[in-house]
Amino acid sequence: MFSVKQNNKRNQRLTAFLSVHCLSRLITSILGDHLAAVTPPFRGSTRGLGRVGSGRRFKRKKEEEEEAEQTSDTSRPTLTSLPSTACRGLLSHTWFDGPPNMLQGIREIGSHAMDIYDYLLVGTDPRLKEYPLMQSPVPMSVILLCYLFFVLYLGPRIMANRKPFQLKEGMIVYNFLLVALSIFIVYEFLMSGWATTYTWRCDAVDTSDSPQALRMVRVAWLFWFSKIIELMDTIFFVLRKKHAQITFLHIFHHSFMPWTWWWGVAYAPGGMGSFHAMVNSSVHVIMYFYYGLAAAGPRFQKFLWWKKYMTAIQLTQFVLVSLHATQYYFMDSCDYQFPMILHLIWMYGTFFFVLFSNFWVQAYVKGKRLPKQGPQQCPNGTAVYTNGKHHENGNDITHGTTNGTSKGSARHENGSSHTGKMKKA
Repeated sequence: MFSVKQNNKRNQRLTAFLSVHCLSRLITSILGDHLAAVTPPFRGSTRGLGRVGSGRRFKRKKEEEEEAEQTSDTSRPTLTSLPSTACRGLLSHTWFDGPPNMLQGIREIGSHAMDIYDYLLVGTDPRLKEYPLMQSPVPMSVILLCYLFFVLYLGPRIMANRKPFQLKEGMIVYNFLLVALSIFIVYEFLMSGWATTYTWRCDAVDTSDSPQALRMVRVAWLFWFSKIIELMDTIFFVLRKKHAQITFLHIFHHSFMPWTWWWGVAYAPGGMGSFHAMVNSSVHVIMYFYYGLAAAGPRFQKFLWWKKYMTAIQLTQFVLVSLHATQYYFMDSCDYQFPMILHLIWMYGTFFFVLFSNFWVQAYVKGKRLPKQGPQQCPNGTAVYTNGKHHENGNDITHGTTNGTSKGSARHENGSSHTGKMKKA
């Protein structure tokens, strides 16, 4: 009925379906055992029992599948009897009957994916359910996908035939607001445990409803939400046509961090896993202060001699984070409830240390991002910049944005002025 070519195509599609399905069954089994062991002692209270329904539905479905496997005809396996026969067998496709079974396979895969999704949400902290964007990872994922679509495709197309926006005032306000927000986050982390009750070694998540525990929940969510706000960094780059700044490192850091931290906050708002959030916010106080001064214009350039050390500060951050997580592996015992988060934090710190180290080498060792020559003091008191002139005796030349040349203006203290072509800073 089917040609040899059609049969080959059907077998290839079937192999793909079986591979995905077997993987989903394996993940389901692992997560089932893990969450069954972790979730009951995690809360220590009866809060959120109404959400266990999805887990029970998962358990009933698993029992029904086991019964079906025992009673089914083993000489003719189907997609519902995958664990023992079909997963071994990607070796044979003789049981495949045609398109109806393919649709059944799709439904089975979708069903297992939803079971995994429901089961993951069972273990989330119920104290966060009333916070914006914390009911489900879907809204957060949609925001990040829209961000990637804009910065990688839509934004550059919109700006292709337009002049770059200046956005000077907006960027100054944005950066200094983030400085204030980061200072508040660091203070709240300290007051919620790190400067009060935490040992800086093995610190478990306080799952109670005490004021201090709820304060930690709030600042953990606020830290995550600040990562959503920081997506504006890249939006500014796109609108100002600073394409050289939109690197793989930048995009990966701004998209991966919010996604992973949503799960970290949802499961473990606090404890030793929150150390790197506090350190990251401390670094951002310095970083956005630098960005705010840089956005203020050329008159503040002389205060930015420490640009090179910004990357060094970030590298120090990743070393501290990794070292703090590493101590877990040398403890005889630790009651922190989510070791998986510590594993991810350690990998995160190490991975970004490698990426930022490469940036340091490319930027400053090989000189691809060395700052332009600073002011050279002349005997007559004139300070000369290589990207223009700023005379301390009253002559001040202002510049526009980068890329190309534009009409600039030279303003003299005696009131006279002239215009001409100038290279933009």
